Amino acid sequence: MVKQRKSSSNKIAFIIIPIISLFLAFSVMRKAVYYSSEPTEDKNCHLLYPFSFTDPSKATTIVMQNPPATIPFLQKGGIIDDISCLNKTSVYGIVKVNGVEDIQNTILFAKENNIKTSIAGIRHSMGGQSFFRNAAVLDMTGFNQMSIDEENKILTVQSGATWHDIQKFLHPKGLAVKAMQSSDIFTVGGSISVNAHGMDHHVGSLGTTIKSMRIMLSDGTIKTVSKTQSPELYRLVIGGYGLFGVILDADIEVTNNEMYERETYVIDYKEFPRVFEEIMASGDKSGLMYGHLSTGPNAFLKEVIIYNFRRTDNFNGQIPPLQEKSNVGLKRLFLNLGKTGTIGRQIRYWAEKYLQPRFESCAVSRNDAMGEPEACFISRNQEMYESGKFLRNNLKNDTDILQEYFIPRDKFIEFVDGMREILQKNKAVVLNSGIRVVNKEDNFLNYAPEDAFAMVLYLNQKMTSEENERMEKLTRKMVDLTISLGGKPYLPYQLYFTDEQLQKAYPNINQFFALKTQYDPNLLFMSSLYEKYSKVRTF
Repeated sequence: MVKQRKSSSNKIAFIIIPIISLFLAFSVMRKAVYYSSEPTEDKNCHLLYPFSFTDPSKATTIVMQNPPATIPFLQKGGIIDDISCLNKTSVYGIVKVNGVEDIQNTILFAKENNIKTSIAGIRHSMGGQSFFRNAAVLDMTGFNQMSIDEENKILTVQSGATWHDIQKFLHPKGLAVKAMQSSDIFTVGGSISVNAHGMDHHVGSLGTTIKSMRIMLSDGTIKTVSKTQSPELYRLVIGGYGLFGVILDADIEVTNNEMYERETYVIDYKEFPRVFEEIMASGDKSGLMYGHLSTGPNAFLKEVIIYNFRRTDNFNGQIPPLQEKSNVGLKRLFLNLGKTGTIGRQIRYWAEKYLQPRFESCAVSRNDAMGEPEACFISRNQEMYESGKFLRNNLKNDTDILQEYFIPRDKFIEFVDGMREILQKNKAVVLNSGIRVVNKEDNFLNYAPEDAFAMVLYLNQKMTSEENERMEKLTRKMVDLTISLGGKPYLPYQLYFTDEQLQKAYPNINQFFALKTQYDPNLLFMSSLYEKYSKVRTF
């Protein structure tokens, strides 16, 4: 009898276990497909951020005041948001800029009708810096013509052009950009307005490469600015968040496209300052360099993956055409696994540490190497040809946000230790922690009065009021840490810092706001940043 029961149990188990295994395998595969799939549409940014609306439950009703047909409105009324999906805002309308006259006509119409104006590109600033409630928003993305003085290596480019398009334009000419963000999707105007920086540790920020710009002021006039021509306005526009005028075009220094030998290695975070000094001491041997702090729980912020790109003479052949990045789905899968919990974040970091160096293909076949048959060669443009498609996903009620802090180089270890404590105590979901290099700056709202490391955080959060409050508390603690070490928070992101923190980090902020009223007396150009922190309350 007992044997019969055992036999029956074994038969049931023999049937059920494979079914359960198949079900689990199917569930895992289904989840993997979901995490790695390219989204078919943009996310529904449904959360209304408190300072965008007086009453978050009701959108403001906008009444169009018969704008002239000469203004090409892409959208009349309605709403706008940024990449964070946390700043849904009602606007007067969105103007699709194709030429200088579209900008001028919009500015004059807005001035006559007491309508605020904002300037937007790809809208990756995350605190309302590129739009304002009830404003006429200039969409600059169609304003993208460019030309090149190849002899002097000066690119003249309209402000709506993206770095992706610029690289495609420069690459066949053997030229490359000097400074841009780690992703090439941003517009030139947006990058200038935040004084962006990227992978070239010699160049630092974009501002150092700008020879001159043409700016349209709030009265519709056009002014050329440079270090010697209207230098004050020049220093205000670079890193000025679009508050002083519309950047029409810029003359920007470019450089030769080069071939690099890519090397990746892992070190203890306390060794990073020494290794960085060694790389700097090598002079021009290293063309690009950046680092990623470990985000896996087993060694949280205790390792640094260094990505170094050494100039090489051991290359035989022509620089190949630009290619879109490969393995986008796989990168998206691992990134989204990092949002699922401790195990997922560990897998995500292991993938970057061990797998990514293997599945990142070399732009040039190793057979083209001379003397170094195992070398991996990649051009400057190719390494910077990154559109971040793997960051887009289908996840619901989920957003990824950026934060960045500029730290004096001798305070690196102390900052990382403090950051680790804050992030762990606040149970932050850290997807990436990058290290970039910026050099001493001279623009007005200066984030680097001395040589610094730019510490970048890429965080995941749910789109709820509770998560926003938690992120606000975390951010303020990070800002306090940064200020205590003589550093500065970057201002293109959520406006969570207090007035007091802003005053401490940027002691000339009130002078910056005062000059805003001097160059734009009617406060035509407006953003949430200015509204929240300036002392001017007449709008």
